[in-house]
Amino acid sequence: MAAIGRLSQKLLKSVTLTQTRQLSAAVAAHGEQAAKTWKILSFVVALPGVAVCMLNMYLRAQQHQHEQPEFVPYSHLRIRSKRFPWGDGTKSLFHNPHVNALPDGYEHHE
Repeated sequence: MAAIGRLSQKLLKSVTLTQTRQLSAAVAAHGEQAAKTWKILSFVVALPGVAVCMLNMYLRAQQHQHEQPEFVPYSHLRIRSKRFPWGDGTKSLFHNPHVNALPDGYEHHE
């Protein structure tokens, strides 16, 4: 009787081990297939979607006329307690004359 019990335990372990290996192989195959699917989706859907959005914003920017808002000399903005150490001392390091005003108003460019 003990021999039959040991034999049945060995058979049960071998069947369980075989099923575990088959399941692991199936999970690995599924993971590879899922990675391949997402890679294809990234190139076929995501990248063209980003390109279409970029084209849309570029075309909108070309149609829109950018006008400078009227300058209002608020006392709490553009305070210069000392001159900047570069250039003429009134412009910030990342000064954009089309967007950033100086303390006395916008720069006029032709």
